[in-house]
Amino acid sequence: MNSNLRTGDNVVVIAGKDKGKTGKIMSSDSQKGKVVVEGVNIVHKHTKPRSQKDKGGIKKVEAGIDVSNVMILCPACGKATRIGHAFDEQGNKHRACKKCGAFMDGEKKTRTKKEAKSVSEKKTKVEKTEEKEKVKTAPKKTVAKSTKSTGVESSKIAGTTKRKAPVAKSQGK
Repeated sequence: MNSNLRTGDNVVVIAGKDKGKTGKIMSSDSQKGKVVVEGVNIVHKHTKPRSQKDKGGIKKVEAGIDVSNVMILCPACGKATRIGHAFDEQGNKHRACKKCGAFMDGEKKTRTKKEAKSVSEKKTKVEKTEEKEKVKTAPKKTVAKSTKSTGVESSKIAGTTKRKAPVAKSQGK
């Protein structure tokens, strides 16, 4: 299960017995789709003493909670939000708040959606102009003569090879 939540993120519980509580993610298990949140989903664990030094008893421990029951808190706007992705000025991909557009990780946490959109639009414009220049300067494709040998026809078009299926031999009686 692919989750955009990482260890150290602040989250709010949106379902279950601890609904409304907030905490920091202590660990996450992507295989099971669970996260352990600090101070949330406390269970009683009965432990048996394994040696004379160890003490047995009942301990209170945080248990895992399903990823679908938590939402990340945006560091900029402070609201529970979904996670999107945006590119910075250098072209690096970051997690971003769906409500305000701020980055979730790294040093840049105060970015707006407008800034993120303008950067991505500039990138696509630059990529389109580069593609147009490549098309103008690209050499023209040449078609080579096709050869026929043992029922297989092949033609080369600018380095690619296309082949027809071999002709089936008829079984005579």
